[in-house]
Amino acid sequence: MRKLLLLVMVMLLVVSACGLGFAASQKILVYAKGADPRGLDPAYVDDGESGKIIVNIYDNLVRYKPGGTDIQPCLATSWTQSPDGLVWTFKLRKGVKFHDGTPFNAAAVKFNVDRQLPPNATDDMPYASFTFEPVKKVDVIDNYTVRFTLKHPYAPFLANLAMCMAAPIVSPTAVKKYGADYNQHPVGTGAFKFEKWDKDQQIVLSRNANYWGKKPFADKVIFKTTKENSVRASEMITGAIDMMDGVDPNDVKKLESSGVKVLKKPGMNINYMGFLTHKKPFNDVRVRRAISMAINRAELVKYLYQGYAEVANGPLPSFIPGYDPKLKPLGYNPTEAKKLLAEAGYKDFSFTFITYSNPRPYNPVNGVKLAEAVQAELLKIGVKTNIKVYPWTEYKPVLFKGEEGDAFFYGWIGDNGDADNFLSLLDSSQIETTLNSAKYKNPKVDELLRKGTLVSNEKERVKIYQDLQKILVEEAPWVFISHATDLYAYRPNVKGFNPHPTGVTWLEGTTK
Repeated sequence: MRKLLLLVMVMLLVVSACGLGFAASQKILVYAKGADPRGLDPAYVDDGESGKIIVNIYDNLVRYKPGGTDIQPCLATSWTQSPDGLVWTFKLRKGVKFHDGTPFNAAAVKFNVDRQLPPNATDDMPYASFTFEPVKKVDVIDNYTVRFTLKHPYAPFLANLAMCMAAPIVSPTAVKKYGADYNQHPVGTGAFKFEKWDKDQQIVLSRNANYWGKKPFADKVIFKTTKENSVRASEMITGAIDMMDGVDPNDVKKLESSGVKVLKKPGMNINYMGFLTHKKPFNDVRVRRAISMAINRAELVKYLYQGYAEVANGPLPSFIPGYDPKLKPLGYNPTEAKKLLAEAGYKDFSFTFITYSNPRPYNPVNGVKLAEAVQAELLKIGVKTNIKVYPWTEYKPVLFKGEEGDAFFYGWIGDNGDADNFLSLLDSSQIETTLNSAKYKNPKVDELLRKGTLVSNEKERVKIYQDLQKILVEEAPWVFISHATDLYAYRPNVKGFNPHPTGVTWLEGTTK
C-alpha cells in the first residue's frame, strides 16, 4: 500500500509539471504568491510582488548577505568612500554578460543611474529619487571602474544600492531596443532569464547557464499567481507547488499536520491604515487621533493573525536601529475618541476605506478582512464606513492618485534594514513619487528626515529617528496596526529555500 501511495504521488507531480507545459525531466521549481507584479523594470516599480521576480533576473552592484542587511559584493567586487562621504568608487566584476549577450561594464552602470536622474527621470519612477536623490553625477573611470559623486553625505547610500527597486542593473541595449515594451522583455545578468509572463497566471524564468556566480539548480522557475490563500495552501498540500509565501495564519496547523514545512521569521514590515491628510475629514488631526483611539488594535491583531503578528507601537519593527521601546502609541480609548469627534464637528459621521483584495506579507489574511475588522471597531463609536476593494495591480495606481476614499489600508516591507527606509514614507518630498500615500506634510518631520541621512554617527541617527516617531504618534497620519511574522511554506523535499527579511528570495541555491 505504501509503495502504491508513493507511486500515485510521483505520478501526480509528473502530471502537474506536464500540465504547466514542461517536460517531466526538467528540474522545475514552482513558487506560488498572492498577486501579479506591477512590472519587471526595476526603475518603474515599488512593490514586493515585482521585487520577488526582479532579484532573480537582475543583479545589483552590491547584495545583502543571507538573513540580514549587511552588504557583500555582487557586480561590484570592491568599493571605497572618500573621507567627506561624497565620492564612492566601485571596481566592477569582469567577464559578466547580460542575458542578451552584451557586456556588463561601467558604461552600463552609468546608463542605469542616469536614466533615473533629472532630466531623464519621470514621475512614474517611484524609487528614483528615493535611491538616487543624493547622486550629483556618475563617471566612467575605465571599463570596470565607476565613480558616484554625491551632492551631500547620505548614510543609507550603500544599503540602497542593494535594494530590489531602482538599483538592479538592466541591459542598456535591451532598454533601447524595446523602449516602452521593455517591461515585457526584461534583461539582466541574474541567475535566471525571463521567458514569459501570462498575466495573472504565471511568470516563467529559465536557467542562466552562463551565470557568473553559483549556477542555479532549477531549469525553470515558475512564479504562479494564486490569489486565494486557501487555494495556495491546498496546492501546497497536494504537491502542485513547491513553495509559497503569504501563508494565512489560520492555515499553519493544517499545513504542518500534512507534512509541509512552515518557515516563521520576524517580519521587517509594518501593516497600517493611512489617512488621506490632504482633504476633509482627515486634514484635522483630531479626527485622525479619534479614529486611531477607536480601534482596539490588540484584540484585532490577536483575532486576525492568531499569534503570528505583534501590535505595532510605531512604524519601525523592534530590531531596526531607531526603534523606541519607550514610544507610547495612542491607546484604545473609545470615550476620548467620541469626545474628539464631537469637538471637531464629526459626530456620527461616515467615510470610505479603500483596500486591496489579496494577501500581503504584512497582512496575510488580505485587505478585505482587515478592513471589515476595523469597520466593526468603528461602528462601536457610531462611525459608519464603506469599503471599496481593488485587485493589487489596480489598487496602487488608485491609491497614489489620492482621490478615491478617505482612508486606506497599506503596508511596507523594509528594503534595506534602515529606519530611513520606513520613515521616508512620510516625507513630503515623496508625495509626488507616490511613496507618501497619506499625502502627509510636516516641515519638522522633513527636517529630521534630512538630518538623519546626513549624520553618520549611529547613536545620533537613533535619537533623530526616535524624536521623529514621537511627532508621528501625535500627528497620527497612520494607525500603526501590526508587524507580521513572515510565514512561508515549502515541500519537505525542497532544500536551500531561504527567504530574505526584505521579502524577496534568491532561488539559484534552492533545490528539490
